[in-house]
Amino acid sequence: MGNFKSLQEIDFKNLVKPDYFPSPQAWEDQVLYFLLLDRFSDGKEKEFIDNTGNVFISGTTPPFITENFENAIQNAADATNWNEAGNKFVGGTLKGLESKIGYLKRLGISAIWISPVFKQVKSLETFHGYGIQDFLEIEPRFGTTQDLIDVVKTAHDNGIYVILDIILNHSGDVFGYEKGQPDYQNGTIFPVQGFRDAAGSANLPFSAMDEDQFPDAGIWPSELQTLETFTRKGKIIHWDDSPEFLDGDFESLKDIHHGNGSTDNFHPSEALVALTKAYKYWIAVADIDGFRIDTVKHMETGATRYFASVIKEFTMAVGKENFYLIGEITGGRSRAFDTLEITGLDAALGIDDIPDKMEYMVKGYRNPSEYFSLFRNSELVHKDSHIWFRNKVVTLFDDHDQVRKGNNKARYCANDSGADSLIAVIGLNLTSLGIPCLYYGTEQAFDGEGGNDRYIREAMFGGAFGGFRSKNAHFFKENNTWYPEIAKIIDVRNKHIPLRRGRQYLRQISGNGTDFGFPVMFGDRMKSIVAWSRIFNDQEILCAFNTDPENELIAYVTIDGTLHTINSRMKCLYASGPSPVEVNVEVRNGKAVRLTIPPSGFVIYG
Repeated sequence: MGNFKSLQEIDFKNLVKPDYFPSPQAWEDQVLYFLLLDRFSDGKEKEFIDNTGNVFISGTTPPFITENFENAIQNAADATNWNEAGNKFVGGTLKGLESKIGYLKRLGISAIWISPVFKQVKSLETFHGYGIQDFLEIEPRFGTTQDLIDVVKTAHDNGIYVILDIILNHSGDVFGYEKGQPDYQNGTIFPVQGFRDAAGSANLPFSAMDEDQFPDAGIWPSELQTLETFTRKGKIIHWDDSPEFLDGDFESLKDIHHGNGSTDNFHPSEALVALTKAYKYWIAVADIDGFRIDTVKHMETGATRYFASVIKEFTMAVGKENFYLIGEITGGRSRAFDTLEITGLDAALGIDDIPDKMEYMVKGYRNPSEYFSLFRNSELVHKDSHIWFRNKVVTLFDDHDQVRKGNNKARYCANDSGADSLIAVIGLNLTSLGIPCLYYGTEQAFDGEGGNDRYIREAMFGGAFGGFRSKNAHFFKENNTWYPEIAKIIDVRNKHIPLRRGRQYLRQISGNGTDFGFPVMFGDRMKSIVAWSRIFNDQEILCAFNTDPENELIAYVTIDGTLHTINSRMKCLYASGPSPVEVNVEVRNGKAVRLTIPPSGFVIYG
């Protein structure tokens, strides 16, 4: 299995199986977990709970303890080694991931989003997976095709779907220009020196390659080994200028030419046809449930529509009726919604306004209306309803890029006592509109301090680049402060359909029970209760958090006037700290209940 040099070698007729794992009925019911495969698990940990629920003791890497904090940077030389390790492959594997499916299941995760697993340019350290050299092979440092099949099978056996991160926009740095990597210059096509050999030198002819160059030289499958596969226009300098952002290279990653024509009359290139067939292969061989498509903004809408159409037809034909296509679409809500409507993608990855407003609202630095209006502004999304977001946007507050933070990249827990309010922001993510996604290590309160991409990509298994500036200690602890609470909130979410599919309303609050209004910032920081309702049919679930990290807060919160009777009670479904077991429905601002929330706390009532 695998080692295909050409797409012509793949016999889809015999490859397709009769019994693929069925798609979920509703993706908004799922909780996603995004992990960088190289940074998740190498399978060498000990003293963690394995997939069978037993403590696994035969590994070599012990669990992290307090004394391991910053043990990798005790002197200048060690600190340099730790820093440099963050720019290289550190050892995570598919087998390691398979060994932690139970860890994810017990957390409540129902879908895993895995960073690209495909073969990278051998001479480079693109551990993140976005520099593909062979679209039909697994990166050897991650494992084999059979390892991917095994991961998906184990996940499915535990009721977990698998979404692969894929790239259509570009390949890895598989060739060199004659005069080095040029900048984009008004659409100029630059002369190419040649394909790179296994050592990274661009000294091979830019044409079909001999089999003796397989697998480490040039690009594979062989259908991509033509000059016409690439735009050859140099790297993007102005990221919002058209057509530069469509035709330029992502730094040294080489832009692929997808075709020509308008969206409605798009003619796919041979390269796009080949890539689409390659990704059909991975669905067929590994039983994949969805794709997260990288850098959709940098693709023509006609190309994205072609890919989405072909993949949807194929997956429906094999019995995956709701195969999910999530696009990384930057540029704001309007662009995201228009792209979904035009291309047929299922959902957008919320990486612009959503993470910023989610993080800083919980920390008290954003007005709540700014976050909740992202889901309610009908004019901007061209719809009369504000509920389409329930399955059209994937929401998260930490990720592997954090473009929004510029040179100040760090995880949520890095500042403002983030670990103390971590449950509040996770509660918001899990119970507000959208398909929630947790970034790996969040459940261990990783801080990602350092200001650079590498520091928000810590290794869960320790190794040479462990979290909290540590080494050789793993982070698969299920009895920490956060893991059990996250599992409880997800359990509540699973039991109450309004938290997954309901309408959403930011609620007015009052300290005295008479004067109501939406919570707003006063001065530099808001210290307030923020509450919202999810309503489905005749059920209302009320969620709220406290932005004050030091004080318990009490406030009356407005609820729906038609769904509750006076003196009826709403029961506490979850509380991160001491809160009333029940609250009474009173006549205030229509109808309201009186919430008591501990410092940086989160509650759910229904």
